[in-house]
Amino acid sequence: MDLIIPKALHENDLVATISPSWGGAGDLEHAWRFQQGVQRLEESLSLRQKSMPYSLMGTQYLAEHPKKRAEDWMRAMADDDIKAVFCNIGGEDALKILPYIDWDILAAHPKIVMGYSDATVLHMICWKAGLRSYYGPMVLVEFAENVEIDPYTVRWVRRALFSAEEIGLVEPPAYWTSEFLPWYEENRDIRRIMKPHGGYQLLQGHGVAQGQLLGGCLDVLEKLKDTVLFPDDWQDVIWFMETSESQPEPDQVRRWLLDYGRRGILHQLKGILFAKPYDEKYQEAYHQIIQEVLAKNSLTELPVLVDLCFGHTEPMCIFPYGALAQMDCEKKEVSILESGVDSTHSFKTGGK
Repeated sequence: MDLIIPKALHENDLVATISPSWGGAGDLEHAWRFQQGVQRLEESLSLRQKSMPYSLMGTQYLAEHPKKRAEDWMRAMADDDIKAVFCNIGGEDALKILPYIDWDILAAHPKIVMGYSDATVLHMICWKAGLRSYYGPMVLVEFAENVEIDPYTVRWVRRALFSAEEIGLVEPPAYWTSEFLPWYEENRDIRRIMKPHGGYQLLQGHGVAQGQLLGGCLDVLEKLKDTVLFPDDWQDVIWFMETSESQPEPDQVRRWLLDYGRRGILHQLKGILFAKPYDEKYQEAYHQIIQEVLAKNSLTELPVLVDLCFGHTEPMCIFPYGALAQMDCEKKEVSILESGVDSTHSFKTGGK
């Protein structure tokens, strides 16, 4: 399958914000945080923002009305004045919007769609529709980060969404955090405690591997197995995967990965990129499980790099779905060998 590549963002472009899962952006206690995220979009990235009609209706309303969540997304996609759609935050039930997706709109009005965690559902919808999307920051979290958006995240938004040049090296951030500070307005000027990153680690493999980026949050991908959204072709893929802030038990992750082996998916891969887990809980156990499962499938030479920052830690890079990526095991480096967006017109790249 080919993927349509959305056009690049430019300063003063209009972006829509949606709540496809949890509706917390519309709750009174989070209003200051949402406005802070919007202000950062406008001031740090020179973008104009539009909240879609139902996105701020609050947790209870959106939990009860998945159709309205889907309508917001479809309206944003159909509006040619809107150049990108950013998720406010993740949640647990984005899958409920599936029956209300207008596939013709997605194909006819390609544009940037970005989020992570439960937004994995949106990415798999885009994948099925043949549209590149972007695993990256969200309004209530990264954009509304206390004090300022982390400069690393800002650089990645500009590299992946504003520039048609090859993205290049996915350098690790100097520092990272997953410390949770309650979203109280009195905390807005308190920086979270950052820790030195230390670079990516090689779990196994050697040499250089290339493949196209596909993946998301493992917890969410499990919900999509045996649905129309789960990819049926993983050939020549570099699989990027992460676990959520729910911190799934190691035995659960083992069962998930063993099932990828039973489905023949692991044997199709060119490599695996695994994100630093939330609070580093179970980090060593996860790493051991990955190696154990790969060994059971006679894949001890499959390249695996760990400790990347594209999930539930701050700051974060952006992974464009379907983009050609390269893993260098000796250098412990990851590069994206093409642009994330197109500056002139929509064109196609090979997807799976």
